Amino acid sequence: MKLTKEEARLGRSQVEKIAKLSRLELTEQEKELYANQLTKVLDYVDKLKSVDTENVPITAQVTGLENVYRGDDIDQCDFQKDLINQSTENEDNLIKTKSVF
Repeated sequence: MKLTKEEARLGRSQVEKIAKLSRLELTEQEKELYANQLTKVLDYVDKLKSVDTENVPITAQVTGLENVYRGDDIDQCDFQKDLINQSTENEDNLIKTKSVF
């Protein structure tokens, strides 16, 4: 699939449309460069479309790694009372702080 600098129907290039959507200001040399590079990328994607993947199993990842989560265990703090006593304000054995919202 070749990207052209000029597109007759819309009166502007496909590269210019992509640049506008990306909010990029391109020079004429950059438009030509990116048109060539995007053409190569799209040609490669077309090649990939021709690869037979009929008997290839669907995979999400191939390393076999899995997320490992530790248990969310609640432990008592040995110096909890000391912290509460050192705080400027406390209420019902909790440290009182300024509101966040």
